[in-house]
Amino acid sequence: MAKTYAYALLLRGINVGGHRKVPMADLRAVLAELGHGDVRTYLQSGNAAFTSAMRDEARIAADIGRAVERRFGFAVDLLVRGGPYLRAVVEDCPFPAAGLEGKQLHVTYLSDNVDPGRLASIDAKAFLPEEFRPGDRALYLYAPDGLGRSKLAAVLARPALYEGIVATSRNWNTVVRLADMTGETTDA
Repeated sequence: MAKTYAYALLLRGINVGGHRKVPMADLRAVLAELGHGDVRTYLQSGNAAFTSAMRDEARIAADIGRAVERRFGFAVDLLVRGGPYLRAVVEDCPFPAAGLEGKQLHVTYLSDNVDPGRLASIDAKAFLPEEFRPGDRALYLYAPDGLGRSKLAAVLARPALYEGIVATSRNWNTVVRLADMTGETTDA
């Protein structure tokens, strides 16, 4: 049998406020129709884990993007990330994740690293005790009172910060779960 690789799919901005609806059963069907295996979804916010014989994350993402647009009638930003990368995001967390609630820690996954100059323009001290740290195609955010009350999260969500970059955020519980889901698959 062919070797397969585990991936997570992260869709951005779907199923929010009744707009851009993507039922998870339909998303699983799209992934299966593209030939991906062991397809599972997590929550209703556009998270899926699957296996593929393909190694090219960008090509997989482009194929999924076209299929999603055909199926649902709108384009959606998305990222595909392999299991080893997702585990590294968890392991490289610069904050004491074990001692925090999932709602206090978030990761913004990025299609590319943000220009350090853009991040340097943020007056980090003005937002303490909230903090952020860049990672490998990721941005970690510690928001002790949660994302909804975070002033730093609002600054980090500005489109100019990510110009030309796809960015989508997940809370720590989802970050860990996606790493676990892509680690639960085995090579065929």
